[in-house]
Amino acid sequence: MKTLSLLRHAKSSWDDPVERDFDRPLNGRGHRAARRMGEWLKESGARFDAIIASPALRIKQTIEGVEAGLEARLRPDFDKRIYMASAASLFDVIRDTPEKVRHLLMVGHNPGLEDLLLLATQGDGGKLRKEAELKYPTATFATIQLPIKRWAEIEEGGSRLITFTRPRDLDPTLGPED
Repeated sequence: MKTLSLLRHAKSSWDDPVERDFDRPLNGRGHRAARRMGEWLKESGARFDAIIASPALRIKQTIEGVEAGLEARLRPDFDKRIYMASAASLFDVIRDTPEKVRHLLMVGHNPGLEDLLLLATQGDGGKLRKEAELKYPTATFATIQLPIKRWAEIEEGGSRLITFTRPRDLDPTLGPED
C-alpha cells in the first residue's frame, strides 16, 4: 500500500504585474492559508517520505508558509515537469518515485492535481470524493490511499480519498470571498 498526498498552491496574486505566470506570487490570503495548512499538518502529525514540487514561485511561497506553520523544513525536490502539468504527466512523475518511498507529497497546480485526484479515485463513492468533484480550492490538502506495492503500478481508479482539507475548513476567513 502506498500513500499519495497532494497540496495545491495557495491563492496567488493576479494584481502583481509579472511577465511570466511562473513568477506569480501569493497574495495575503494565500500566505495565511499556507501557514494554516502547515499548522494543521503539524496538529495531524503528517509525515512524508518524499516531497516533489513545481518550481514556480507560488509553489515555493506555499511551501515556505506550510513550513512556518509546521515549524519544520520540508526539503522538497523541485521538478519542472509538475509546472502546469496534465494528470497524465503527473502520473508519469509519480511512477518515477523510488520504491522505498511509502508516503509521497506532491505540491502543484490545477487543473492537473484535481484531474489526477479524480482519475486515481474513480469508483470511490465516498463523501470526500464527492466534495473533491465540486472543486479543488487553492491550498487544499488531499490524501489518497493507493492499493499498489510499487509506484510504477499507479493507474486510474481503484484508489480511495481519505483526506480532503480546505483552508476554509480550518478557518472560515480563508474561504471564498463573497
